[in-house]
Amino acid sequence: MINDIQKDAQERMQKSVAALGSQLSKIRTGRAHPAILDGIMVSYYGADTPLNQVANVTIEDSRTLAIGVFDKSLAQAVEKAIMASDLGLNPMSAGTVIRVPLPPLTEERRKDLIKIVRGEVESGRVAVRNIRRDANGDVKSLLKDKEISEDEARQAEDTIQKLTDKFIKEMDAQLTAKEAELMEI
Repeated sequence: MINDIQKDAQERMQKSVAALGSQLSKIRTGRAHPAILDGIMVSYYGADTPLNQVANVTIEDSRTLAIGVFDKSLAQAVEKAIMASDLGLNPMSAGTVIRVPLPPLTEERRKDLIKIVRGEVESGRVAVRNIRRDANGDVKSLLKDKEISEDEARQAEDTIQKLTDKFIKEMDAQLTAKEAELMEI
């Protein structure tokens, strides 16, 4: 029972760390990365479809993304979707290939992005702590129902705390890496 609680908590914490990683990858740095365009939806025959399902996004150089649209008639819609996003990008169409140059970030914008990154990491930490609280609540209910001893409950809570510390440390490492990436010129 305790092992199931700990395993469930560990899996949920890993998912929180993975979710944070995907959120951070969407935050634009000065370098081109296809994940920047992950959240963009394109109107495809009346249905909103993710960009990566209607086009191939590749890195042309360190500051340019190239988008190869599968259906030539969609090029205009892809351009509009990129311009309508709040990423501040201006796509340039060249036949079937759309090039998206990434402008260099200003110092002020970098600091704003770091604040956003810190907010995302804090949300991730809160999620991990909530998972810890739920797991500890499950352990306490087992103790209350006299299914486990107090020593087992204390050991389980210690293990859950160690898991929490481990995953928060991973999130902090992601924060440090993203901050360094954002401040890089």
